[in-house]
Amino acid sequence: MPLLRLERRHCKVSRGELGRIMNYSLLTCVQQSVMNFGILMVQGLVNSFGVNVMAAFAAAVKIDAFAYLPVQDFGNAFSTFVAQNTGAQKAERIRKGIRSALWVSVGFCLVSSLLVCLFAAPLMGLFVEPGETEIIAVGVEYLRIEGMCYCGIGILFLLYGLFRGLGRPGVSVVLTVVSLGTRVALAYLLAPIPAVGLKGIWWAVPIGWVLADLAGLVLYRRKPLPAETACAPEG
Repeated sequence: MPLLRLERRHCKVSRGELGRIMNYSLLTCVQQSVMNFGILMVQGLVNSFGVNVMAAFAAAVKIDAFAYLPVQDFGNAFSTFVAQNTGAQKAERIRKGIRSALWVSVGFCLVSSLLVCLFAAPLMGLFVEPGETEIIAVGVEYLRIEGMCYCGIGILFLLYGLFRGLGRPGVSVVLTVVSLGTRVALAYLLAPIPAVGLKGIWWAVPIGWVLADLAGLVLYRRKPLPAETACAPEG
């Protein structure tokens, strides 16, 4: 087929496209680096509470990550959807997609929240021996606090995907900094308070999600998006 035949004139590098790819890649690397650095900071604070808390946190985080993994992948798929329709200048499809994606994500998060909150103890039992009651109790407390707020992380993953798909990956980095920065700052501020302690670390996580969600919504509304104008990605 002539349309699929590769010719020498096709084998050239577009500097503009290469620069755009490098820009997206660099910002994604920065986003992941910020995430990992924030997680390490929180892990260091958790470690100061002793071996049992460390063990509980390690087990609970695995359950936590597994619970919202589908929503994270859904956000990645949503990014592809937005990018394709941005390139095709299908503004109305993007707007409809945002509404549909929000309903699906929130619905799934509510189901995950219910399951994790109800079955926190049995889930911890998958990773911890039944006799380790203190570890299980700490893990259950963590899971129930985080589990109540999965809608926050679900919306945040959608915002990541939305801004990446619109050609604005820098906004995703900003939201990551808001989320992780809030988590680390609040954790270190609240944990030393005797009346708060570990709960301060646990609550810092969903508070970070919610603040990042609010920041994302403000940026979405304040700056005209390509989806509402020409649907062309920013250079």
